[in-house]
Amino acid sequence: MKRRIAIVGKNGRLGAALCRLLADTYDVLPLGRQELDLSKPVREQLSGLRFDLLINAAAATNVDWCEQHETEAEQVNARAPAELGLLCAGNGVRCLHVSTDYVFDGLASRPYGEEDPALPISIYGKAKRLGEELLLQTDPDHLVIRVSWVFGPDKPSFVDWALEQALSRETVSAIDDKVSSPTYTLDFAQWIRPLLFEVPVGGILHLCNSDGCTWREYAQWAIDAAREEGIQFKTHVVQPITLASMTRFLARRPIYTVLATGKFSKTTGLSTRPWQDAVRDFVRRKFSGTQ
Repeated sequence: MKRRIAIVGKNGRLGAALCRLLADTYDVLPLGRQELDLSKPVREQLSGLRFDLLINAAAATNVDWCEQHETEAEQVNARAPAELGLLCAGNGVRCLHVSTDYVFDGLASRPYGEEDPALPISIYGKAKRLGEELLLQTDPDHLVIRVSWVFGPDKPSFVDWALEQALSRETVSAIDDKVSSPTYTLDFAQWIRPLLFEVPVGGILHLCNSDGCTWREYAQWAIDAAREEGIQFKTHVVQPITLASMTRFLARRPIYTVLATGKFSKTTGLSTRPWQDAVRDFVRRKFSGTQ
């Protein structure tokens, strides 16, 4: 009999990928907002459901929306994960909770490790950090997995936007002074497998593709990879702009949030591949129709 994994956030970029890709091995129970609304008390909504592990990939991720809706953001990103953790602990199962690089202030000059101080500078980051803390208080065997700049085939992301802009417009620009680590959902779904039951580590783990880039470098690499596949664009050069020029942003964004993944490699024996290889793989699949 297959182990059952409940995955919260089935309609999100990462949740959708996990629901699809883990179904080959596990009995996946996909939970979207209709099945589990994190803005409301959790326990009654999950009453009667049986599962051997729960992955929470749901969150309020619009950073500027969170800035204007602090109470709601804290409920979805902090209080609800704590309720999920408490429920799982009471049933003797682990909870794997997806968190974010935005728990850091972005002032570092080297990749952030799991033990580095989390000093968020936005309502979104503060709520996510509180969620990490509250979850681990319910059971230290639960696992917080921090990701950043998630992209993949199940839901459009920044990479898709950049490619579409280059296909349809004469000019494309992207921020060139903010650095982080892309996370490819297809890679993530493979890397997370040993963490489910084989290596039931608790605490905090960073899990993303290795190395870092700016938004401009990210977009430029995707366009270059597509050109290698024979795709013709109206423009093939991404122009740099500054984070400060984005005056419509309400929340502060951390400048540098590259995540170190050495702890993951040491724990599992697996290595994360460079973000460039992941983006090239995504682009090839996108334009060949093999996603």
